[in-house]
Order: sequence, then structure tokens, then C-alpha cells
Amino acid sequence: MHNYIKITVLLLIIGLLVSYKSQITNQELTIQVENNQNFSRNEVVEIPYEKFSGLLKSTDQENIRVKKQGSQDYLITQWMDSDSDGVTDALLFQVEVAANSSAKYVVLVDSMNPVKETKAITFSRLVPERTDDYTWENDKVAFRTYGPEAQRRIEENKYGGTLSSGIDLWLKRVEYSIIDKWYAKNLETEGYYHIDHGEGYDPYHVGKSRGTGGLGIWENDSLYVSKNFIACRTLATGPLRTIFELDYAPWSDYNVKETKRISLDLSSNFSKFEIKLNAEKEVPNYTIGITLHDGKGEVKLNQQEGWFRHWEPINDAYVGEGIIIEPNKVQKAFEYQSKTPDQSQVLLVAKPQKVLTYYAGFAWTKSGQVTTLEDWDKLLERQVKIVGNPLKISVVE
Repeated sequence: MHNYIKITVLLLIIGLLVSYKSQITNQELTIQVENNQNFSRNEVVEIPYEKFSGLLKSTDQENIRVKKQGSQDYLITQWMDSDSDGVTDALLFQVEVAANSSAKYVVLVDSMNPVKETKAITFSRLVPERTDDYTWENDKVAFRTYGPEAQRRIEENKYGGTLSSGIDLWLKRVEYSIIDKWYAKNLETEGYYHIDHGEGYDPYHVGKSRGTGGLGIWENDSLYVSKNFIACRTLATGPLRTIFELDYAPWSDYNVKETKRISLDLSSNFSKFEIKLNAEKEVPNYTIGITLHDGKGEVKLNQQEGWFRHWEPINDAYVGEGIIIEPNKVQKAFEYQSKTPDQSQVLLVAKPQKVLTYYAGFAWTKSGQVTTLEDWDKLLERQVKIVGNPLKISVVE
């Protein structure tokens, strides 16, 4: 009888240990990230929400932590509801993977230890205090474009308007967010953000050009474009990715209905454009532009690989602008020279399609991200490889 009790107790202890080990296992998930390129990659990855269903049975989203295997430091994360339907779609975190290598990341539950805050974030918003710009940024770059109030002021000959669907560039050289600060300072002193106070500035002129990444239709040696956006929606803004949408009134003789979906990840020089297009009749093309400003820059059109760039002096430094698109979507690319102000541009004539996807971005030499034209070309070449060869992500069982 005594031995029977001992055996029973031992079996209970073993059962509890097995149960405890099972609970520990269920509290962790290992993600493997593979990089098949010959350069190291520092990118935001997206893990579908359903992969975390086991972990979330016993805890809330805010208690989910991610760390690189072997490290004790938790990474910045961001939960995504990318279509604003009230349902979380995915978890984002930033990975570092060496060339031709793989790395493992552990997802776990920890309600006690918070994640360290960071100044480097993505951000976007409508800015009604300066007419109605929509502006977005990350730790490397910032952009803006223009809304209906800015258009109304132009059409009614009132001060402070802008009539353009082109994409403006804000040259920044700090990792932290500058949008709110620069606009607030500009309300105090008009023209504040056109002067570099140590964080960067906006010397880039868009006017009626496409800026870097604006859209149009090329026909009969003319570029037909939309006016300002008429509505906007911020879908996500956080430490790792911002997403928003812009709607445009039907434009051109083709009555094109356009919705731009733009996203920007932390540490990327390139905004991703996914543009839904619906025309009343068949269009000949959709054309993406980069303004040539005063014509003092250098252009390279690499249609075979799908990258197109401009490198120009602006004041006492240089700015490289670029577009990346799948090569098979481009009909032709060329420099268009015009005597009309703001109409000399690099033009990428793309095949008409329901959803046009491309990347538009830039680098400023004063930011320290590039120092030479060769640096900018290498950055474009690398981005082409990044877009064409996504990191391979798998859950390790």
C-alpha cells in the first residue's frame, strides 16, 4: 500500500511537470526569417494574426513580446488592422538578418516587462492647420501632398493655396518625428520649415509637376493629371508602419477614379504606392513622374531592372529621387523637356491596370544616408532586390 501511494504521487508529479512544460511551450512561438540576398537586411516583417491564436487564448495583445533568439531585449512591435474593419490582421516587428543567412525570433507572453520606447517611428496625418496637407514620415524621409482646401484657395484666388497632386519631399536629418513640430513652428513664423534649423527643411518645389511619384496619363505629348485629393483616411500609424488612403475626383477625358493607398515602413527611404484605378473608357497608360526642376540634375533610366532616378543639387547639397516598379509593367521611360514651368520630368509610361504598384523615394546627402551618386544608385539597386525577393518567414514547430 505504501509503495502504491509513492508511485501515485510520483505519477502526479510527472504529470504536473509535463503539463507545466506544455504550458511553457504554448507560451512561445519561434519565427524563422531567411535572407537569400548577398547583403544584410533590416526590415519590418508581418506575421498573420492567426499564428498567435494559441498565445492569445490566455492573454491580451498588449502582453505579446518579441525578441531575437539569444537576446533579452524586447523589440518594438505594432498590431495592424490594415483595412479598418475592427479586426487585427497581423503583428509587425523589425528584423535584422545577415547576408545569405537566417535568424530566429521568439514571440512570447510577458505582462510584467514593458518594451523600451523609441524616438524613431512612422507617422502620418491630415494637417488642417496648414490648409489641408497630408504628410507622412519615418526615421529617414518625409513626404506630403495637397487637399481640397488648398485647391479651393487657388481656384478662388485666395492666399495660401496649392493646386497639385504631385508628391512633395521634406528633407530631414533626424530620426525622430518632425511633422508636428515643423507645422507648429510654421504657424508662429511663416516659412519656418523652408529654413534648415538643424533638423532639415523643405526646399523641394513641386508646383504642377509630379514631384517624386505623382501620377498622370501621357497622350499626344501632354501629361493629363488629377487635381488635389478630395478625401483621406488614416488606416495605421505607429512605430513601424503608417498606411493611409487618398481619393481623387474623376479626372481626364477618361474620367479616371483614383484611390492612392500609400504605406511607409520604418528605416525605408521608399513609400509604397498601391493605386486603385477605374476609368469609364480604356486608357492608353498610367504615367509616373519625377520633376527635373531646373535641369541641372543627372538622370538614369534602368528599364531592364525597373529603377529610374534623378540626382540633383539643391542649395548646398544633393538629393536623389527614384521610382521602382516591375520592369514588365513599363511601356517606355524618357526625359521630357518642356518650356512650360514644372513640366520637364522623367516619365515612366506604365501599362494600364486596375491596381498600379510602385515605390517612390529619395535620399538627401545631409542626412548621411548617401554621400555620392553611386551610393544612391546602389540604394536603388538594393531596393529592387528587396522588393523582388521578400524575406522568407516561417513558424518553427
